[in-house]
Amino acid sequence: MLSTGLPQGAVPKLERPGPLRDRVYEALLELITTRALQPGQHLVESELAGHLGVSRQPVREALQRLNTEGWVDLRPAQGAFVHEPTEEEADQLLTVRTLLEAEAARLAAANAGSAQIAVLEELCAEGERAVTADDVDGAVAMNARFHAKIMELAGNAVLAELAAQVDRRVRWYYTPVARQRGNQSWVEHRELIAAIAERDQQRATELMREHTEHTRRSYHARQRS
Repeated sequence: MLSTGLPQGAVPKLERPGPLRDRVYEALLELITTRALQPGQHLVESELAGHLGVSRQPVREALQRLNTEGWVDLRPAQGAFVHEPTEEEADQLLTVRTLLEAEAARLAAANAGSAQIAVLEELCAEGERAVTADDVDGAVAMNARFHAKIMELAGNAVLAELAAQVDRRVRWYYTPVARQRGNQSWVEHRELIAAIAERDQQRATELMREHTEHTRRSYHARQRS
């Protein structure tokens, strides 16, 4: 257990093979994304190394990379801390997410067949089960998979590449509001599936825009609730 409170069982096993620094980077990024490591939390190299079963060097290299990418802040004479996103940062990213996903929904409505619709319905059912079980991590993971599937159905490689760049941060921002969004998020997913199945491109676009805007507003309202 880290002195700063890393939850029991939260440390992922390092996948093999691959450069150790890359595997440590992925493990730490997953811990940050899922908020097992909270924004503002002090990251002690020796403790992280001990939990991951590695030396301090790959941890140091991973923290430097995470700092470059904006996930970690390296403060002189203080050490490394999980970045605390500002409201403006979150707003800008979630606004871009709305633009990307609305276009993905439109294209999915133009392209998706019955087999793809069935996959969306199953992902939605799994997400609903996670909400019923109060499994926040499961709901967040299924939400990411659902949106990724719609992006896949869009069939636009450039759009998918852009979406992939923001996906991890979307999960980061969505996690603290997942319980608040609860089943309503999946009701919205069901409506979106129906629009895609009916090949209603305009309706799918509008529903996705409204859906992602709900998440953005929920994120900004989280501290007032």
